[in-house]
Amino acid sequence: MGDKRLYIVHCVDSEGPLRESLEATFERLEDIFGITLEPTAENLRKIQQKQIDFGEKTGVIAEAFSSHLLNYNDSWQKIDAMLSNIMSEGFRRKHTDSFGNGWVYNWFCVDHVYYESNPRNRELGYHKVFDFYRDALKRYGAGKDGLQWHFHPMSVYREAHRCATNYLTSPHIYEVLCRRIIERGHFPAAYRAGFQAERPDGNWFLEQWIPFDYSNWAYNSDATLESQKDLKGGRSGDWRLAPDDWSFYHPSADSWQVPGNSRRWIARCIDILTRGRELTQQEVDKAFARADSGKPAIMACNNHDFRDMAYEVDHIRAKIEKASRKYPQVRYSFSECVDAFRSAVYGDGYKPEPLKLEVTLEKGPGELFLLVETVNGKVFGPQPFLAVETKSGRFIYDNFDFDPSLTRWSYTFDVDSIRPDDVKAIGVAANDEYGNTSIKVLEF
Repeated sequence: MGDKRLYIVHCVDSEGPLRESLEATFERLEDIFGITLEPTAENLRKIQQKQIDFGEKTGVIAEAFSSHLLNYNDSWQKIDAMLSNIMSEGFRRKHTDSFGNGWVYNWFCVDHVYYESNPRNRELGYHKVFDFYRDALKRYGAGKDGLQWHFHPMSVYREAHRCATNYLTSPHIYEVLCRRIIERGHFPAAYRAGFQAERPDGNWFLEQWIPFDYSNWAYNSDATLESQKDLKGGRSGDWRLAPDDWSFYHPSADSWQVPGNSRRWIARCIDILTRGRELTQQEVDKAFARADSGKPAIMACNNHDFRDMAYEVDHIRAKIEKASRKYPQVRYSFSECVDAFRSAVYGDGYKPEPLKLEVTLEKGPGELFLLVETVNGKVFGPQPFLAVETKSGRFIYDNFDFDPSLTRWSYTFDVDSIRPDDVKAIGVAANDEYGNTSIKVLEF
């Protein structure tokens, strides 16, 4: 039997304030359940108290529109007030793990950009969410918290409150990473899919650069999802073929759901008190039982920053405490998301040599020649990420040329690619399989 160890990872889909009018709430009732009602406070109260008979949907609808889920943090001031509480040492340590450590958050930050319709008044602009949380970690003390990447594929009509699944037709996916590298010196090693939505294009995109993925939404019963139009039949988060036993796996090249021979690791991550799939006591017990059997286990849960996270964290901590009494031999650790994978896969305390890239730039007649060489470690995926900022304000991703060694890459700036006289900054970033990151930025 192996070490009875469970890594508990709290992922926060960090999206900033959300505002929803009463009319918009009833619009969602129609969109999700096909039910049209007059948008009044009285009707909402009746829904929440199950005083309107929707048949077998009555309970599901009451949960979907509960007072907790509709109590939004609709301003940065409210989110900051929440953070001042939940990031305090006192709150983190209300319940400590088996090693005496307090609660750990992993902030997966999204960029709301290129939208033409924004009825929920989301905070639009590059780095708006990322900067807020980066500063909050400094302000309140980061502890072991993680700061990673969350992405929403662009809806067809560019509506900020709608779901989508297509990564490679989303105009901002490359620019988000280009700007993170060049303007913020940051490149993610872990990822959470918006709406838990991955498809083949997203699967292939992530395989190039991101070693750790917390998007598996598999659940042993999807009965409640079939009553919700935006979730049934695999809409948005389709993980029906993925493992639901709290194991983690390499996906197949053809399917993000099926274990295969691809590079990145995918872990299961289930909602806290959210419509869809909920992290129940049974699921928490199942994670502890897996660890108790000596099998490696990561139990990840997620919520949103625009709701009362204090209530939700306490809700999950109570379940963890109950499960730990049932499985006293399991040592559980509140974990940063990269550390959790690194420890679960390679062994606790494993500290590989950091990845190191060397970047040089040579000037020639009418061209610039960029050379990237692996000095230490090995790059995850086929190539580093190349980001270029032009003097005209564009952020461009492009592929490298490959050296036969597969440890060196080059790029020629000329009239057939990006003109040398238009280059303002160049960023090169990569992870290794352990989640170590190397970033180099050249500014002109």
